[in-house]
Amino acid sequence: MAPADILRSLSAARANGHPTGIVSVCSSHSLVIEAALAEARDAGTVALIEATCNQVNQDGGYTGLTPGMFRDRVLEIAGRLGLAQDRIILGGDHLGPNPWRSLPARDAMQRAGEMVRAYVEAGFEKIHLDCSMGCADDPLRLSDAIIADRAAKLCAIAEHASQRAGTSPVYVVGTEVPTPGGAGEFEDELTVTDPVAVRETMRLHFDAFERAGVASAIARIIAVVVQPGVEFGSSSIHFYDRNAASRLTPVLEEFPGLVFEAHSTDYQRPSGLAALVEDGFAILKVGPWLTFAMREAFYGLDAVRQIRHPDAPSLPATMEGLMMAKPKSWRGHYQGDDTGLRLARHFSLSDRIRYYWDVPAARKAVDELLSGDAVDLTLISQYLPRIYDQARDDLIGRDPRTLVIAHIRGVLADYDRAVA
Repeated sequence: MAPADILRSLSAARANGHPTGIVSVCSSHSLVIEAALAEARDAGTVALIEATCNQVNQDGGYTGLTPGMFRDRVLEIAGRLGLAQDRIILGGDHLGPNPWRSLPARDAMQRAGEMVRAYVEAGFEKIHLDCSMGCADDPLRLSDAIIADRAAKLCAIAEHASQRAGTSPVYVVGTEVPTPGGAGEFEDELTVTDPVAVRETMRLHFDAFERAGVASAIARIIAVVVQPGVEFGSSSIHFYDRNAASRLTPVLEEFPGLVFEAHSTDYQRPSGLAALVEDGFAILKVGPWLTFAMREAFYGLDAVRQIRHPDAPSLPATMEGLMMAKPKSWRGHYQGDDTGLRLARHFSLSDRIRYYWDVPAARKAVDELLSGDAVDLTLISQYLPRIYDQARDDLIGRDPRTLVIAHIRGVLADYDRAVA
């Protein structure tokens, strides 16, 4: 089954009374991508790997990667792991004018069109069109009609590019999610998307696609993004309450071929993830939880190193220096006194530290950490208890790199069980 057909099959599975889902891994970090691809290989599933407009675009994004470069990174890792390319789906998330919203709308949309074209030509088959962000000359809040009209214009560019690429991308619409990069703290009660809003979103996009001359792409809209009532902030998690979302699920019966896409499912309970899939939220996106787990493993290994070599450099100290030297990626996202801010920089669920792992000094520090000796079982028990059983039973190796991958896969395993 072709990758796009796998995504289309999600709604059919629900209609047949056997709801299934797919895990969408939203991360550009090589170790997270490797963990996701290894999990798919061993579980016999398909890996859906997505990049956001801020991470990856024609200008390189904050990762320095273009869509083609990101694709090559994923495929290189897959080749090394022995995972066939037909077991991988590449997706583009929040594709729209967000990276250039400081420009006038005409200029920002031109850049967004170039980005969408680059994604499709690079072989990305799942495209989330998100034009909800206002640009420099836009009103404070865009109307839903303008958002849909701009999305349709980007779809037309994607369709033209797909003809040259020989692909048939599938589309995701809807914008009821935090801006790319994560949310701040949320209100005590999150508002679940109103079913009326879902119907209106779909009507406006159908009409806009027809006006833009891409009516044929309507059949390839596979999902709409909604807020099911799940979110996380710096130190808080809003867990899924299926009763609160009960009015939303029946809307899918009105739109054959459609499922819900749930952003920000990070840190949800396993039972909540399974309930989301059962209730029609077939695409579960996860990102910060995976880099959070990676950071946990890094810091655990650093603690092991400090036990063995008290004079060794401290990874947390290195990262603190980098974050304080260039605070743009965390300042404004965290609140509190000096102690609270220091804790948040390293341990926040929002995981803003993830923006610093590709800084050369951080890469060098991590490479040195991962090149260390195998870790004693007793120290794994002390500092990496989540994967102690696997190490004890010789299901995984005890070298630092293997331990980090296993730690990340522990999170992914919860998702695999939820979508099965």
